[in-house]
Amino acid sequence: MNSTRTTTRILAPAVALGAAILLTTGGPALAKGGGSDVRTSGSCQGVAHWKLKASPEDGRIEVEGQIDSNKAGQTWNWSLTHDGLAAGSGSRKTAGASGSFEVRRVVGNWSGTDLFVFRAQRPGTQQICRGTIRF
Repeated sequence: MNSTRTTTRILAPAVALGAAILLTTGGPALAKGGGSDVRTSGSCQGVAHWKLKASPEDGRIEVEGQIDSNKAGQTWNWSLTHDGLAAGSGSRKTAGASGSFEVRRVVGNWSGTDLFVFRAQRPGTQQICRGTIRF
């Protein structure tokens, strides 16, 4: 009985540490070669929220950025960078009951981990959304 407790005290933290390492390092690595999507989201300054998704697309990467402000008719200026280089920019209006807009770009899949930064700002306000995703 005493050896069971000792084994449990030694193995439980080791298993937990191993699982944590797999969860923090396995996601992006599997996404690059394994073909699965990577998603992230967060809050903006103000009441809006942003979402980002990166997916494999015929040897390239599809990146989707979304802003949801819950108010239709707002104009937002947005930009997307890929490893620091411009991958797209423009101006969009929120629409529909959700008061959101989405942009989509398909870009080259460079060697190693690709870093994308999606940024959107409402002109004339301090409301800024900024999110990053690695694929």
